[in-house]
Amino acid sequence: MHKRTLIQNATIVNEGEAFLGSLLIVNHHIEEVLRGQDAESVCPPDEVINAQGCYLLPGVIDTHVHFRDPGLTHKADMKSESRAAAAGGVTTVLDMPNVVPQTTTDEALALKEAIASERCVVNYGFLVGATNENAEFLRRINRRRVAAIKVFMGSSTGNMLVDHEEVLARLFDNSRLPIVTHCEDTTLINLAMKKCQTVNGPDPAVRFHAQIRSAEACYRSTELAVRLAHEYDTRLHVAHLSTARELELFDLAAYPKVTAEVCLPHLLFTDADYDRLGTRIKCNPSVKTREDRDALRAALADGRISTVATDHAPHLLREKQGGAARAVSGMPMVQFSLVGMLGLVDEGVLSLPRLVETMCHEPARIFDIENRGFLRPGYKADFVLVRPHSPWTLTPNRIESKCNWSPLEGRTFRWRVEKTFCNGYLLYNQGHITDEDHKGQAVTYAR
Repeated sequence: MHKRTLIQNATIVNEGEAFLGSLLIVNHHIEEVLRGQDAESVCPPDEVINAQGCYLLPGVIDTHVHFRDPGLTHKADMKSESRAAAAGGVTTVLDMPNVVPQTTTDEALALKEAIASERCVVNYGFLVGATNENAEFLRRINRRRVAAIKVFMGSSTGNMLVDHEEVLARLFDNSRLPIVTHCEDTTLINLAMKKCQTVNGPDPAVRFHAQIRSAEACYRSTELAVRLAHEYDTRLHVAHLSTARELELFDLAAYPKVTAEVCLPHLLFTDADYDRLGTRIKCNPSVKTREDRDALRAALADGRISTVATDHAPHLLREKQGGAARAVSGMPMVQFSLVGMLGLVDEGVLSLPRLVETMCHEPARIFDIENRGFLRPGYKADFVLVRPHSPWTLTPNRIESKCNWSPLEGRTFRWRVEKTFCNGYLLYNQGHITDEDHKGQAVTYAR
């Protein structure tokens, strides 16, 4: 039984242009992209949805989330966080490996796949983690099953800190998958923490976080990752840039295989916000200066930075108590990434077609995601309808994440996510998940 649905009279934003038109979907796929007012398909649809006044965008692909399943489900899980994604117009997520057990073995990967198939309401994929000892596992991975290898070059996440340069060199030389790096120099961070604690006590105030996890720590680690990628011709995507100086390391014309991501917190906040928001904006790498934020915004607009993600990392508020040493790092952002970025469009930071490029098209290209990220005939019908000039203020009752807080509480957004379609299914409609039991699909990779 084929169901034909026509989304009519929206402003469609796709592949560098915006135009008035309609989208015909048949079951799970896009059948036609039609141009013009009241455009109609040759074959009559079973249902027509009037999208007058809305913008129709490809579903957002967030390539950097921590949904905490398995092992950390007291603060988040695949069901709660994928609901948050759907409410934010995000139709595909790539989940990170630092859970319990860590996704560093075949068994751990199979467990996450099984959990997602039962609980995740949007589409999903996974990164696996590198350690100093799991080279054999990484060598035999099915390249169509895994998005990338995550390398923590500056982190104390269990045994996932890869800090031996000879191990890194072998990894960059032998990887059959893209490598995604978390770049911070642990030695510099540890020295800075000890120095700060000597002066300010065992748990320095959070305003010192950006000094402890410094711009220099980020640059030194990112420089090493980029140098190794150039040396071994590795496909490298550096996660969550946070400094202006790191931008010097990226030249897409000369090295198209080396790309960069920026995350929403580093585009919205500065170190001046620690006094107001405290540990709610404590994340790794740290939120830094206004100059860093503005440089990241400019690089996103002009193409030096390729993708926007969230590093969605939910914690309970009680885990965020303390200062630079004791409070955990990370914040929930997936539900508000699209409306947050649309706010930057309104501010003139970037154009709407460029937003779609960084949140939809480039994530699909960089990770070789099949049949998603674009509004094209034959592609999966993942898309979102957003309505401008519809102000609303974020309060806790609107939050889908299990932790039930956001650093954006109290902010008024001018855009509203009206409907989210995932594989042709109306999953989110005007404030509500339409089916608690809906299941997303595992994404595949064209490799």
